[in-house]
Order: sequence, then structure tokens, then C-alpha cells
Amino acid sequence: MDILRTPESCFADLPDFPWQPTYREITDSQGHTLRIASIEAGPANGPCVLLMHGEPSWSFLYRFMIAKLVDGGCRVVAPDLVGFGRSDKPAATSDYTYARHVEWMSRWFAATELSDVTLFCQDWGGLIGLRLVAAYPERFARVVTANTFLPTGDRPAGPAFDAWKQFSQTVPVFPVGQIIQRATVRKLSDAEVAAYDAPYPEERFKAGARIFPALVPVTPDNPEAPANRAAWEVLSGFNKPWLTLFSDQDPITKGGDQLFQKLVPGTAEQPHHVMVGGGHFLQEDVGVELAERILAWLG
Repeated sequence: MDILRTPESCFADLPDFPWQPTYREITDSQGHTLRIASIEAGPANGPCVLLMHGEPSWSFLYRFMIAKLVDGGCRVVAPDLVGFGRSDKPAATSDYTYARHVEWMSRWFAATELSDVTLFCQDWGGLIGLRLVAAYPERFARVVTANTFLPTGDRPAGPAFDAWKQFSQTVPVFPVGQIIQRATVRKLSDAEVAAYDAPYPEERFKAGARIFPALVPVTPDNPEAPANRAAWEVLSGFNKPWLTLFSDQDPITKGGDQLFQKLVPGTAEQPHHVMVGGGHFLQEDVGVELAERILAWLG
């Protein structure tokens, strides 16, 4: 496996993102060693909030939430998935599978020794993060799902996702920053768009970002569909508090909040909310309000 590492100089002058990364190395079951970056901020004894991003974003997406949660006394941990942000990037699309992503982040999560965790997950942060909850339910105290899902291929993905998948696999140059802009409501600054492009100095660094849509289990025979069904068996018995904070302007995950509220017992009598004015990447549009709602929920 050829593994790329984005030069640190690419991350100079990131707007509203003063935090320095913590690095951990993991070795996967095939013997590959990968360095995974995470932002870890706030008091060590504060309630732990784990923020998991999707694609093609990275922990920069959470900058407004990190600042607000830290000000509220939380210990915030925001990792970059393998292939994203400051984490290592295998160079071939064939290096990436859903199962490998889960294994890589499971090994990272084990290395952190985090406990009593509140998970906030969006996009692929849910496809991977909810598998962590199913594997380590004793280490999670609460869950917040926002614009995400855990598909088993038993329901159609929908035309919006189908169009996104087609685009991602055929566009000659994968325009990461512009993809984020198209899926937010507010206008990003040039510096913010550049920050999303920063992890990818060349097209070959984008293998993970490009292949992700093709890994989503959209048919029942997908190799990870059985593992997601098994995860749902655990989540359908998850009685700890579970909050949904989906946005009102995301065509891809619209209605997913109702599915969680129907299937997960921990969602009962929780202050669920639809975030008005939020696109798919609602952290960009309503990030401060998201953090305020989490802080109020934590009490």
C-alpha cells in the first residue's frame, strides 16, 4: 500500500482553526501502519464529545462547534478519517473499503481509551461512528445523529444520492472545496474553501474522498450490509439518550431523523430538532446552534 502524507505547510493560515493535531499510529490487520490525526481540545475532565466528519470534509468542518463546546467546558475530540485532513492517505481507491474504514477507526478509538463519550456524527461520520457505538456500546453515554444514516441496502438510496455517486466517480478533477460549498446554505469565504482543499495538494491524494460514495451499501448484497444489519440489532436496544439534529435543506438524508426515532429506544422523549437554515454540511451553517443544543442537552 502506497501511503501519502499531506505536508504540514498545506495547513498554514486556516481560518478560525487554531488547534494543533494529536497524532496516533495504528497498525491494521494487514500490517499497514497509518498515522491518524485528531483535534483534542478543552479540559481533560470535561464531558467528552467525539465529533466524526464525513466526506469530503475533515475536522475543519467542526471549528465553530469545537470553539463553542470547549467554551462550555467540554473535552472535544475530532479525528480526521484515514484519507482525509491531516491523516495518512492510501493512494489507490482500491485501498479503501467500508470494512477497512471501520477497522482503522476502531483501532484509533481503542488507542484513545475514551469513555463516557457523547458522539456527534454526520454523513460518513455516522456510517463509521455508529459502527463504533455498536461495537463498544459501553464506552458511549449519548449519541447525536445529524444528516447521516446507517444503510443496509434494503431501501433505495434516492435520486439525490445516485446523482452524487455518479458525479463523484466520473468527474475528472474532484473539486473538494466546491463540493462543500454546494452542500451548504451560506457562502463560504475563499479561505474556507481553500481550507477544504488543503489536505489534497494533488489529485492522487483524493482517492479516499473520491471512492467513499461507491462504498455506501445501497443494495442488500453489499459486503458490509450484513455488518450494518448486525449493528442495527445493537442500536435497536440502545437505551441511552439519543438526539437527532437533522437540517431542513439536505435532500440526501431528509427523513433519516424519523428512522432513528422509530428504531432506537434511546430517542424517546429527547429534544429532537430540525435545524432551520442548514444544508448537508449543517456544521457550516448552524454550527454554533448545534453546539448550544448539545450543551443544553448535556446539562
